[in-house]
Amino acid sequence: MSWKEKAQVILPLIRNKYVLTGLLFIIWLFFFDQNNMVNRMNLSRRINDLEKQKEHYKHEIDENRKRMDELKSNPENLEKFAREQYLMKKPNEELFIIIEE
Repeated sequence: MSWKEKAQVILPLIRNKYVLTGLLFIIWLFFFDQNNMVNRMNLSRRINDLEKQKEHYKHEIDENRKRMDELKSNPENLEKFAREQYLMKKPNEELFIIIEE
């Protein structure tokens, strides 16, 4: 199809008031309305990010619960945890901290 043939098909459609009104309505909905497509896509992306964060935090909570159960069940584990995390020591001990770079 040449440009003239395409123009002969398209021009009557553009001049039709119902098609023109429909196009203006669609453009209004997509860009200018309160619930436009740009906002919907941004909100959808934000929802996906928040769902990923939710899964991450659920996984982290499960790991922390397992660690808490382990610490509550065995006093040796509690002592090990206190020594490693809070650098606690017994009165007659020396503590050496090695920082890996």
